[in-house]
Amino acid sequence: MYKNKSILAIIPARGGSKGIPKKNLQKINGIPLVCLAGLCAKQISQIDRVIISTDCNEISSVSREYGLDIPFKRPKKISNNSTKDIDVLIHGLVKTEKIDKKKYDVVVFLQPTSPLRTPNQVLNCIKLLIKNNYDSVWSVSETPGKFHPFKQLKINKHDTLKYYLSEGNKMLPRQQLKQSYHVNGIAYVLTRECILDQKTRLGNKTGAFLIREKYVNIDTNYDLIEVRNFIEK
Repeated sequence: MYKNKSILAIIPARGGSKGIPKKNLQKINGIPLVCLAGLCAKQISQIDRVIISTDCNEISSVSREYGLDIPFKRPKKISNNSTKDIDVLIHGLVKTEKIDKKKYDVVVFLQPTSPLRTPNQVLNCIKLLIKNNYDSVWSVSETPGKFHPFKQLKINKHDTLKYYLSEGNKMLPRQQLKQSYHVNGIAYVLTRECILDQKTRLGNKTGAFLIREKYVNIDTNYDLIEVRNFIEK
């Protein structure tokens, strides 16, 4: 509970993964990614409930070994490559509220693929949402200038290059490019209304929580190696 708002944390962890087999069970410092996310959430006293949303029996079993709660099994129809995060959020919130016989005002969505997150980062996202009465808050990082949206390209038929955005044709000097940002997967915090009524992660009034610390969002084996090497150093 924070500022009289009840808070639910949902850790999404489906069993299938094309990039890295059993990605959510890959270990960092001997702890599976899904469990790292769950244990991070449990360190935040303001969060009332932490659940794992999974379709996988193995993930459920491993999560329980770390004292994490799996109150339901996620249906296969929202556990595939095309599943949208908002569908997982709606299902997880509705099911948990039914089981707990209570409503949650705020939902924290913590993807297991950002293992360098800290409880303080997540808590600050929660505080920002409630302080400014946002519909949602996304954690973001600054995008390096060389990856600015105006510099991105696309390959058309016959292998011809075009700027992805028409503004790229202006060829502005780096110093004149407005800073751009990207999501880092550390935390998404949303109100109940944003999930159930607006049915989107990006609400009508979404705030940005800027994170300057090192992060890695794991999509490939290279990302796993990077995180492990970073922690070892």
